[in-house]
Amino acid sequence: MASTPVEQEPAARRGRPGYDQQSVLTIAVDVFNRHGYEATSMGVLAEQLGISKSAIYHHVPSKGDLLRLALDHALGGLEAVLTESGATEGKADARLEHVVRGTIAVLTERLPFVTLLLRLRGNTTVEREALERRRSFDRQVSALVDAARTEGSIRSDLDPRTITRLLFGTINSVVEWYKPGGPLTAEKLADDVVTMVFDGLHRR
Repeated sequence: MASTPVEQEPAARRGRPGYDQQSVLTIAVDVFNRHGYEATSMGVLAEQLGISKSAIYHHVPSKGDLLRLALDHALGGLEAVLTESGATEGKADARLEHVVRGTIAVLTERLPFVTLLLRLRGNTTVEREALERRRSFDRQVSALVDAARTEGSIRSDLDPRTITRLLFGTINSVVEWYKPGGPLTAEKLADDVVTMVFDGLHRR
């Protein structure tokens, strides 16, 4: 499975003055989220950017490439969390908590990009490939939940796939209401989710 390091930004590509590939991508993701990917034409993007359609092609070959770059940025961050030492070393429940905290960090840092990922319908090859990477991420988390059940650090009467779906259903809902820069910090959000989830999972 391809992976983009969590700290890596989408590659910059020089184009027309006033924009680089990253700034074009950031605006494109905002437009995709507001209007939907399929409903967004290159003409709409050009209007939002204040440049001609032909000028966009100095930055990226196609609308599909913009989508691919955006999804790589979201998925690369999530996939990198699973390779960190906190997710690979130690007891399974501690590794699971690390993944939960890391996922929330990626979501809050790359909120528009993750929002776009979560709204995919799988109508294009790029979308289907991204959805498969997301399913692979979910499977790895489910395996981690199962390992925590096996070692006896969390409850064993719940199906690991159910736990994973409920856990990430909770985390993914953050894209609908979380406001970066507001009174709720990303760190406090992670603390609250971990407390809510693990108080219900740990043996008493």
